[in-house]
Amino acid sequence: MRLANSPFRLRRQTRGEFVFDVCTCLLLTLVVLIVLYPLIYVVSASFSSARHVISGDVRLLPVEFTLKSYQAVFKNDDILNGFCITVLVTLGGTALNLVLTTLAAYPLSRRDLRGRNVFMFFITITMFFSGGIVPTYLIIQKLGLINNLLVLVLPTAISTYNMIIMRTFFQSSIPYELQEAAFIDGCSNTRTLIQIILPLSGPILAVIALYYAVAHWNAYFNAMMYLTKRPLYPLQLILKEILIQSQMTSMMEMDDSLFEQAMMGETIKYSVIVVSSLPMLIIYPFIQKFFVKGVMIGAIKG
Repeated sequence: MRLANSPFRLRRQTRGEFVFDVCTCLLLTLVVLIVLYPLIYVVSASFSSARHVISGDVRLLPVEFTLKSYQAVFKNDDILNGFCITVLVTLGGTALNLVLTTLAAYPLSRRDLRGRNVFMFFITITMFFSGGIVPTYLIIQKLGLINNLLVLVLPTAISTYNMIIMRTFFQSSIPYELQEAAFIDGCSNTRTLIQIILPLSGPILAVIALYYAVAHWNAYFNAMMYLTKRPLYPLQLILKEILIQSQMTSMMEMDDSLFEQAMMGETIKYSVIVVSSLPMLIIYPFIQKFFVKGVMIGAIKG
């Protein structure tokens, strides 16, 4: 068989295509460097001497390497307590989010659910309109959730956007005939969901779990609104206080001792940012393959 007549013969790249590929690689490399440099700077500043960070000597690599800021972070009771609270809220909130999102998405994906379009219409409205801050605060107060960690979980127990993504996955990626076969064999709706639908939904569950976990980990607004007791503060609220204090001290006239504390606070700020970002960075590589599959939901299939 002659290679020239083969339909799978490799075509030589034209000069225009080569130039386009080179320009694309250069542009993407520039974008990566622009995005990556702030992250490298934060890490380098967290390991650098406070004096060099304040004076602007840190550019790319740490200057006068030290671990004093990390030692101060792990000795600070507020930061450790906030870290533990954030981990607790993230794990518990993500688990609750997955359960409720699945229980809402699966029935809405079923063809035999009467009025599902009506339900979806009213659910979708919540994406565009909310009750407002004051009515929401009054409801939270009436429910007795002020200064209660549940206030960080229950108001955001389900996301309409994530629910629609999961419903779309159930409709487009899992054959409905498989569910009909399960019902013929005597499976109930609950058993079909647990033993058939969920085992086939690993990619979407991983993606939705990542969305919810990142949202919980980075959330601070609800804590700022509904928590007044400092022992209940999550890590992001502690970080917000550190950033505000760092900005205020930079505008004040201070003696030598206070100036030293302010300089240490500057490096602690970067250390807390690294500590607060590290768990998400560690988790992502383990679910990257599921994430790549999940983001392709809704793509055209040939």
